[in-house]
Amino acid sequence: MIIQITPDGYIHLSGDAPEVGRKYLLEDATGGTQAQNRAFHALVQEYFTSGCHSYNAKTWLELREYIKRDLGAGFESYVYADESGIHKVKTLDEIPEGVPISHKLGKLKSWASYTKTERKKTLDRLISEMIQAGVQTKHFFQILEGMNDQTA
Repeated sequence: MIIQITPDGYIHLSGDAPEVGRKYLLEDATGGTQAQNRAFHALVQEYFTSGCHSYNAKTWLELREYIKRDLGAGFESYVYADESGIHKVKTLDEIPEGVPISHKLGKLKSWASYTKTERKKTLDRLISEMIQAGVQTKHFFQILEGMNDQTA
């Protein structure tokens, strides 16, 4: 359910209406949501378990990092080393030409720092990739159904 808090109480915007006497844990709908967090981790775990992915990941946690790199927001900063020392920069373009790939390291953006929009785009890309890879497990479809229930 989505409600909007007003000076007089609240306005029910979508989903089931709140029930009198029942307790609810409110979450700001403008940021990344716990529902998105649960869905992302459930999807990555199912993708790993299905064996349909082509990433070189030995655990679902490694797969999660590949997904964030390839389908998500990617790197938030970089570190490189040259003869004058170690340097931190915001973009890959700031690393001077000629620095060997072995001397460059990207820092992935944390899932907790993703915006709601970044989370939505990453989830959409992940679901699309899973479908294209042939994931057709019962649990995958249950996760998708649960996501649809959240948005209904």
